[in-house]
Amino acid sequence: MDVATETHTIEREIHIAATPETVWELLVDPQQAVRWMGMNATFDVRRGGAYSVDVIPGHTSRGEFVEIDPPRRLVYTWGWEKNENVPPGSTTIEFELIPKGDGTLLRFAHRGLPTPESAASHTHGWEHYLDRLERIANGNDPGPDPWVANPPM
Repeated sequence: MDVATETHTIEREIHIAATPETVWELLVDPQQAVRWMGMNATFDVRRGGAYSVDVIPGHTSRGEFVEIDPPRRLVYTWGWEKNENVPPGSTTIEFELIPKGDGTLLRFAHRGLPTPESAASHTHGWEHYLDRLERIANGNDPGPDPWVANPPM
């Protein structure tokens, strides 16, 4: 017997006053990525390549790249080390970059979250980090991530 498992999705759209190429680099270059999320990042940006970010002390996200279409679409799996609820590679992150006017419409989705609680927690996190991404891409440095020194978890 097949059992359907309900999952939860976070979706956001933001307009960024930067080109898709600029936003793309902030997503795939580890040195650029840690400007908006994480302390350390290691990316092997190819289909099946590893994705790893030490987001805050004691919390590392891991997955692998699924789709790479520069500078339009990036998809990778996502999950947390040492987390049975959302283990590495158990959910999917999607970024779609659409040229719009003088900037980029970023469509973001985090799919496959297993519970309403995990969706709520990740929504809080992604709101924080997408805001930082938008500010950096727009040329405004938000400074060090306050969550590194004072994790919300």
